[in-house]
Amino acid sequence: MAYDTAILFRDDSYLRETEGTVLAINARGGILTDRTVFYATSGGQPGDTGVFVRADGSIISIAVTVTGESKDEIIHVPASGQVVPAVGEKLILRIDWGRRFKLMRMHAACHLLSVVCPYPITGAAVGEDDSRVDFDLPDAGVTKEGVTAKLMELVQANHPIFTRWITDEQLAANPGLIKSKNVRPPAGTGRIRLVCIGENASVDSQPCGGTHVATTGEVGAVHIGKIEKKGKENRRFRIRFGPLPEGE
Repeated sequence: MAYDTAILFRDDSYLRETEGTVLAINARGGILTDRTVFYATSGGQPGDTGVFVRADGSIISIAVTVTGESKDEIIHVPASGQVVPAVGEKLILRIDWGRRFKLMRMHAACHLLSVVCPYPITGAAVGEDDSRVDFDLPDAGVTKEGVTAKLMELVQANHPIFTRWITDEQLAANPGLIKSKNVRPPAGTGRIRLVCIGENASVDSQPCGGTHVATTGEVGAVHIGKIEKKGKENRRFRIRFGPLPEGE
């Protein structure tokens, strides 16, 4: 049986907690609730960690969050040895906000990198301190200093970041919105979530289900730590927090 959860982070990435009711416990002990603020591993962004608070104040630690049979089925996986709540039990679902906010900043930085480097994306992974984006880029001809400078121009411009929804048909009519070379956004649900940057999406617009900060300024100082050659036509850009270290 598939369960659909009200996924609150899609409309507000800044929600840190919500009340929820347990719908089911799956065969592996994963907890499904009627609503959640926990992001599930997808699109290169790792799932949220955090805690469930029970009525008596006791804590259930959540080690990772994943999707089930669909993107709308969110499974919260408890850490080893945790007490399993009862179906129908009401809980407070609270994410590890410090970790989430880092991931929001990093994910937004990856979008900015795709603006600075407008090449087909062949892979990506968002991390708390180090992220990567792989581009189909036969001859790099770029430097980490140059890319870092352009990234920081976008950060310092403090552009708004927001989401909007389009139909499958609108996406099909605008294939340029898809930057990934190998992965296409899920179709068939009738609507696609776009993450947009700049007034009226003047800087960027692309399908994405992840969480991001509300302005580019919130990304803070970032730099390209390394540009690696990964095959004949693949370059891996590593993004890290903080200014570009001198002498590197």
